[in-house]
Amino acid sequence: MRRSSGNFQPIELLIGETCRLSCELMTTALRRYPQRLAVVASAVESAEIVSAYAEKNPDVCVISSRLKDGVASGLAVTRQLHTISEAAKILLLIDSPEREVVVEAFRAGALGVFSREESFGDLCKGIEKVHSGQIWATNEQLQYLVESLAGKAPAPITDAKGVTLLTPREQSLVDLVAQGRTNRDISRELNLSEHTVRNYLFRIFNKLGTSNRLELALYAINQKEATREQLITQD
Repeated sequence: MRRSSGNFQPIELLIGETCRLSCELMTTALRRYPQRLAVVASAVESAEIVSAYAEKNPDVCVISSRLKDGVASGLAVTRQLHTISEAAKILLLIDSPEREVVVEAFRAGALGVFSREESFGDLCKGIEKVHSGQIWATNEQLQYLVESLAGKAPAPITDAKGVTLLTPREQSLVDLVAQGRTNRDISRELNLSEHTVRNYLFRIFNKLGTSNRLELALYAINQKEATREQLITQD
């Protein structure tokens, strides 16, 4: 049974860092934070993180993009955790907010990214946001994500059995949202009123389990990546 989400319950964390000392330093710092954070496990390699996740079922995983077993192993284990459990909430630690790293972090399934150049207080705020199911990123990082979507061919959104979840009209709206279009832009492009566009988006949110436009764009990215990987595997 999952823990209650009430305010009296701490947010339980799994820390994945580059070395044991970094894990200890992160754990010590988080324990001093005056909010409800509790480190229940720490690891320095991908296999350890997967094992700890299965055993502890943490609320949030805070994982470095670089782990002991490779410079990009944090991204790889983020994908793995997201495959194991779509409910996994991951905040990825990156050394610097480079465009490619930020975009790949979200494609891997992270709900947030945190650059080590930012303050520790922001890290704790990011953990709380990710725990509540929200996206954590700076405006500049979000812009990277929007730009990465522009001009890419749309991919139909399907469930695990390959059944299309959206109508053609709804899929068109998702594609335009993923390109960074506003409701006004979409209404003009599809010859709909803005009120109708909002109603369509609410229905799409309910179908896909998303709550805002950014989450919808990220969902579309993950679906597109999954489709591409499936086609590569079939080839």
